[in-house]
Amino acid sequence: MLTTGMRTELAAELARAELDRVAVSPIADRYPGIDVVDAYEVQLLNIRRRLDDGGKVVGHKVGLSSKAMQQMMGVDEPDYGHLLADMEVFEDVPVDTSKFLLPRVEVEVGFILGADLPGEDCTEADVLAATVAYAPSIELIDSRITDWKIGLSDTISDNASSAGWVLGKARVAPADIDITAIDAVLTRNGEVIAEGRSDAVLGDPVIAVAWLARKVASFGVRLKAGDIVLPGSCTRAIDARPGDAFHAEFSGLGSVRLNFA
Repeated sequence: MLTTGMRTELAAELARAELDRVAVSPIADRYPGIDVVDAYEVQLLNIRRRLDDGGKVVGHKVGLSSKAMQQMMGVDEPDYGHLLADMEVFEDVPVDTSKFLLPRVEVEVGFILGADLPGEDCTEADVLAATVAYAPSIELIDSRITDWKIGLSDTISDNASSAGWVLGKARVAPADIDITAIDAVLTRNGEVIAEGRSDAVLGDPVIAVAWLARKVASFGVRLKAGDIVLPGSCTRAIDARPGDAFHAEFSGLGSVRLNFA
């Protein structure tokens, strides 16, 4: 495990990398003793700093929610990060690509909570009862680690590589759609570039949200009414370049778009 000083130094390094848009080398190479608890504590140090500066947590995201990604990372569970209000991007405002290092997009079925979730004992039934609506979503991800050469400690420390999020206009109640059978098609500049289905996320995105509620409780965090939860991507991540126009269409759930300048 890392010392408190090491965690503080690493958090400051990642904060500078995000601000200056100058990536840092992989963390485990320089901090071989780092473990998952260290990495989450580093993430939380930067989240607390942003809250002290006036930021507001409006939700959470789950990463590594596909079995393929978990096998690639050598882990047996997902990871998570925080969504802050100032990370929101918008369908009608092009994203300035220069503000990021190597931005990518992921297609997700967003959850909007209408009630607080339990902590350590949260079940899938609790998630369904608390979810007021699903929404089409694109997550903007970025890595402050050089060339996306990330391991588990890198992505967790770096807020699970999260950088932004946008929701489409549609809202569908859980009772009105099968959350495990939503097809998603992503186009870039009018060309289909990725396709997937919602059950790519642990077989059922609800499982990912219940896992998240239990996991964050161990760090003193709770998922609350009004929170947005992104449970993981239906498709592979796609690089975003200046001038790219993305459009994600979800069967039974509408669409969402995101443009880059």
